[in-house]
Amino acid sequence: MTKDTRALGDLSSPDIPKRLSRSSVLCLPLGAVEQHGPHLPLNTDLVIVENIARLMTERLGDEFDLWRLPAIPVGLSREHAWAPGTLSLNVQSFTALLRDLAADLARSLPARNLVIVNGHGGNRGILDALIHEFQADFGFNVCVIHPIVLSGMEEDCPFPDIHGGMIETSLMLMFAPHLVRKDAFATLTKRPDPKAIERVILDLGVSWPWSSGDRALADQGVTGEAAAASAKFGEQVVESLLKNVRGVLTELRERGAR
Repeated sequence: MTKDTRALGDLSSPDIPKRLSRSSVLCLPLGAVEQHGPHLPLNTDLVIVENIARLMTERLGDEFDLWRLPAIPVGLSREHAWAPGTLSLNVQSFTALLRDLAADLARSLPARNLVIVNGHGGNRGILDALIHEFQADFGFNVCVIHPIVLSGMEEDCPFPDIHGGMIETSLMLMFAPHLVRKDAFATLTKRPDPKAIERVILDLGVSWPWSSGDRALADQGVTGEAAAASAKFGEQVVESLLKNVRGVLTELRERGAR
């Protein structure tokens, strides 16, 4: 091995018992391949979550013995199924994939701490249920991080920032600016209905199936102010996130020691 990246896939098989222990923390990024409007690529969630996981292991890897697993690229994206290029597993397949992976992580690695970095909001409901099974069935001390929410930066957006808006565009301007089509900002001219967004997407009292193709909720699949994005704001989101991730990993370690 040359540079220590803390990417599990860079290790050889004999490295595993030498470098990982029961107290090691596995980091599993979950992405998505789905429409993000005319200005962002289909793999936006994957690019963002892979870079966040990389920064987590670079900044916090030695402190928490954190090891990055290969990202799962496709998740639950039926709300974007109207758009060409969107890929989605069904609930049964996604659940089976994650359960099979968790079982094999428990079989093949000594680590019993797992932090899932969820790059797509549509995965959240299933993950909330599955982590109980990961703990009970496979013995993992586990949590799920939802990076944008955990960063605490959502309130800085001038409009409900749900998909393809200020935060995701800012993160892409930071991580992969060559993939952002700034010229397409000018085509996003129809502001969705904030009341409809609050009622259909954000209301915690009732859940609705929704589509980013609904023009009351999104403009060309975008809910948010993409044109307000900047790489500087993306950096602020990431720094705030990493600060808060340290607290989560500290709590995870303390829970594992009980």
